Amino acid sequence: MSVSVRDVAREAGVSVGTVSNVLNRPDIVSPATVERVTLAIEHLGFVRNDAARQLRAGRSHTIGLVVLDTRNPFFTDLAHGAQNRALTEGYTVLLGGSDESSDRESTLLDLFEEQRVAGVLISPVRTDLSRLWRLREAGTQVVLVDRGSSDHSFSSVSVDDVKGGSAAAQHLIDIGRRRIAFIGGPVDIEQVGQRLEGAQSVVARYADAALTIYPTEALTVLEGRRIAEQISALPPAKRPDAIFAANDLLAMGVIQALVMSGSLRVPEDIALVGYDDIDFASAAVVPITSVRQPSSEIGATAVELLLRETAGASEREQIVFQPELIARASTLGNR
Repeated sequence: MSVSVRDVAREAGVSVGTVSNVLNRPDIVSPATVERVTLAIEHLGFVRNDAARQLRAGRSHTIGLVVLDTRNPFFTDLAHGAQNRALTEGYTVLLGGSDESSDRESTLLDLFEEQRVAGVLISPVRTDLSRLWRLREAGTQVVLVDRGSSDHSFSSVSVDDVKGGSAAAQHLIDIGRRRIAFIGGPVDIEQVGQRLEGAQSVVARYADAALTIYPTEALTVLEGRRIAEQISALPPAKRPDAIFAANDLLAMGVIQALVMSGSLRVPEDIALVGYDDIDFASAAVVPITSVRQPSSEIGATAVELLLRETAGASEREQIVFQPELIARASTLGNR
């Protein structure tokens, strides 16, 4: 049988209200009474029901986090950074993956709203943020992660993906590649579109260079493998000599397909650049050149912004980190 507040009050010889004050506002209770109630709690093994207390108060110490893909190590690291920062403030993070589906994203937001989370961190699937506006108007603060808020209507923590895409394409141009394939999609995912935009802006400056888009249905290893198989089947004259993959999972699929077929060598025949610099990138059969994002720092910073807003801050902050290209064997070979 569970021990109630009434049981503790009876054991300590005080009122239920006094026990409540000891649990929630001990500074207004005399030290002697606090000690008596504390001893009663320890003796009876009382455990406070925080869930019920939070529902009565209309608030929670849980933060909802919605990411595009929980299987992607980039988002796993982001969630880890968010959780570590949240715990230092007495909060925890509830993680959900939209799987790049707007319907699934809406379902997760509905569940978080029902749970009365303290706030929501989200990497939205699409550019339409009307659902997030409704969530905030209902009293739940929202911070965007891994994408910016162009009109500054939401606080956000992101990386300059246009610059990251530019760095990837410029690196490929600098090593002499001119027929570049961009693999990624859906392109209406803002991060994908911005990485493509950055690459296109660089390629457009070189009259002898061209960029071909190979859209994918998802940002997964399997999709990377599928596109690489298509590219491998092309005649040499029409085949790209470089690939920029919108994330490292796609790049890993490309490596797998090319290595398994044995028909093309990386980087001799096709150079490859990924994005995110997850741990697997450096551990691939051919270590993958990648554009690094500070994933854990993005998560931690997003929590900080969210807690400022839940505390009453009205200013919407836009934090933009700078990407860094990490060159490895998939573009430089063994030199």
